[in-house]
Amino acid sequence: MSDPTAPTSDRPTGHACIQSYLATLDNSPGVYRMLDAESRVLYVGKAKSLKKRVANYAKPSGHSPRIARMISETASMMFLTTRTETEALLLEQNLIKQLKPRYNVLLRDDKSFPNILITRDHAFPQITKHRGAKTRKGAYFGPFASAGAVNRTLNQLQKVFLLRNCSDSMFDSRTRPCLLYQIKRCSGPCVGRISEGDYARAVRDAERFLQGKSTGVQEALATEMEAASEALEFERAAALRDRIRALTQVQSVQGINPRGVAEADIVALHMEGGQACVQVFFIRANQNWGNRDYYPKTGAGAGPEEVLQGFLGQFYENKEPPRLILLSHDIEDRELMAQALSERAGRKVDIAFPQRGEKTELVAGALRNAKESLGRKMAESAAQGKLLKGLAEAFGLEAPPNRVEIYDNSHIQGTNAVGAMVVAGPEGFVKSQYRKFNIRGDDLTPGDDFGMMKEVLTRRFKRLLKEDPDRQGETWPDLLLIDGGAGQVSAVVQIMGDLGVRDIPIVGVAKGIDRDAGKEEFHRPGQRPFALRHNDPVLYFIQRLRDEAHRFAIGTHRAKRAKAVGATPLDEIPGVGATRKRALLTHFGSAKAVSRAGLADLKAVDGISDSLAETIYGFFHERG
Repeated sequence: MSDPTAPTSDRPTGHACIQSYLATLDNSPGVYRMLDAESRVLYVGKAKSLKKRVANYAKPSGHSPRIARMISETASMMFLTTRTETEALLLEQNLIKQLKPRYNVLLRDDKSFPNILITRDHAFPQITKHRGAKTRKGAYFGPFASAGAVNRTLNQLQKVFLLRNCSDSMFDSRTRPCLLYQIKRCSGPCVGRISEGDYARAVRDAERFLQGKSTGVQEALATEMEAASEALEFERAAALRDRIRALTQVQSVQGINPRGVAEADIVALHMEGGQACVQVFFIRANQNWGNRDYYPKTGAGAGPEEVLQGFLGQFYENKEPPRLILLSHDIEDRELMAQALSERAGRKVDIAFPQRGEKTELVAGALRNAKESLGRKMAESAAQGKLLKGLAEAFGLEAPPNRVEIYDNSHIQGTNAVGAMVVAGPEGFVKSQYRKFNIRGDDLTPGDDFGMMKEVLTRRFKRLLKEDPDRQGETWPDLLLIDGGAGQVSAVVQIMGDLGVRDIPIVGVAKGIDRDAGKEEFHRPGQRPFALRHNDPVLYFIQRLRDEAHRFAIGTHRAKRAKAVGATPLDEIPGVGATRKRALLTHFGSAKAVSRAGLADLKAVDGISDSLAETIYGFFHERG
């Protein structure tokens, strides 16, 4: 492995630099990194034979303009051999995500996808949205493209199958039916309005529908409706008719429902003007469960095949791949990528580039969506660019900012205080970069906004200074917008000065006269406050930025407050998780009753061992 930290003055660059490594390389598979004169990673690649791949870069001609630029900037290289080419491919994608090299294709959105969960740890299973690790016992169906797609499907499924979506604790505490029962979205199992057997049949029907067996479910409901009608049970027949209509509605809103493709991701790429859009459609159980678009960075001009290959490796790095992936463009290492994904999933994964039939039509539909999405994105980016340019002119910045950070706090008389940071740039709001800060300062006076802002900014910039002191990444802001006037701006200037960060422009957005929108005043350090024209598009843009920060802060605060409302002292006892907490509350009725219970009573609760009962008893009695 080369030493990129050695002095660079005596080292050759470009082709000569790359040529110098050939003597020490063999034909082993592995991963290579190309670094510039300041040891910044330019590119990460994998090779079946490191010697042959590096020899190709050492040639003085025959490269695309992008590769030629990359070679000319290369001052050193690093190598890591692997046992197989598949291992090299997996390692390459991990390093790309970690290092974010300039010349690699980069996928910046790596959020997980939501699923529908039908639980199996209760006599009356719950149907709910689930995101994250699949740790709860139950049947999972997904992925869905977005939370909205899940919510729409859940809404319709509740109409059809009348399954409960309430939590187990709420279910156990009900004494009369809730509103969902009244509007025919739940069968009321919490108060005995449906037998356990009938509810279990509804659960089975819901699972069959989510498995793609909707026709059988529909026929069974139709048969049941006819029988109810013949028995003169017209009210029940009408309810079954409404359920059949809702089921038909679910199928119709799903759009593409392929007959010959049971499980696949359709991945289509459209490139234009140096930008790329990848559209992914999720097909599960012969049903379309939504689509989502992505805008990867194209690595300073990579071609469609390289963009698509880079996207696949990073997209499935933290997601379970389906059994089939359909592509709009063929990729160089299709079989190798399929092998790598198969190893990661623990089952066979096929990657296909269809040429005819229904699969080609599905890819064509996804490709059309990708083209339309990229067109809209480019139009929005052009408008956003004009607004950022106007922002720079309004605040006297040297150049339009690439990253604007907006800060706000939220609390009620100092309780459940949170700070929020939202981020905007040339492509609009960058939601993956939003951050929330739970205010930890025990010495803060309730409602001390200055103290809260100091804690938020100190934590934010201390971390930045630690992780990227040379500001080589994209996480350093070009402008800070603070909700407040001259006092807040002065405080922020002092905080940033104490941290040694004095070159980032800071602007305070004050409500202005009568706190009316449109009359905002802007405060910059050492300058007189000023306002923008009432109809200035930049003013509307700043209002949107401030309102988004306020929305995010309020939402975070409400979530924290709601969690605090549902918290009990039982949450603090080691060994008492959700199941045992539910058992204790069901047995005693409240956390206060648990705290007063004797040791013998605690031992009588199902699932509570003698040692845990002693721990619970000691917890409350030691606290006095």
